[in-house]
Amino acid sequence: MKFLRQVLAIVQKDLAAELRTKENLSAMVVFALLVLVIFNFAFELQGVDITVLGSGVLWVAFTFSGILGLGRSFAAEKDKGSLEGVLLSPVDRGAVFLGKATSNFLFITVMEAVTLPLFALLNNVGMPWFPLIPYILLGTLGFAAMGTLLSAVAASTKMREVMLPILLFPVSIPLLMAAVKLTGGALQARAFADVSNWFNILIVYDVIFLVVAFWVFEYVVEE
Repeated sequence: MKFLRQVLAIVQKDLAAELRTKENLSAMVVFALLVLVIFNFAFELQGVDITVLGSGVLWVAFTFSGILGLGRSFAAEKDKGSLEGVLLSPVDRGAVFLGKATSNFLFITVMEAVTLPLFALLNNVGMPWFPLIPYILLGTLGFAAMGTLLSAVAASTKMREVMLPILLFPVSIPLLMAAVKLTGGALQARAFADVSNWFNILIVYDVIFLVVAFWVFEYVVEE
């Protein structure tokens, strides 16, 4: 229970800070909407079937917008000196990681909740909310977990805005491939058996990313 209270305290701190400024969330939402609008105009000119390429468009919006929020996850606290205060407090390093990862997951999920209805509206396509939403949430979970760890790594470098995408995207390729395939299968109303292998890959990478990031985080922040 003590560990859980520590995790919730970190989450509450991040949510309170974001509610005061709304900097990260607003930037993420605006960027995602811009991506959708640009792709919508491009696809209309070429007569592209959105159910075929829509999953790629969605995950481009999700990942690039998510990078904006993940990049500020530790950078803002490091600039203000508050990160050192968190690390000096009697809080388990694992609780700090889970709290930050949960906050990032919530922020990215809110951005996705705004983006999905606009995607359906712009492209005039029916959204199969189930199983689409579970697929997106599972992809977001692994992306947020590894992004939180690598954000802590990038925050200690001089070129952290550039370093985070360089570190995160190569590691996330299998997860993103599985998420895109599953999202595409949902948009095209394909049977689960056709995408079950990608679902297994997504689950495995979620577990690996969470476990590895949880174990390594303590050494990353100490450096």
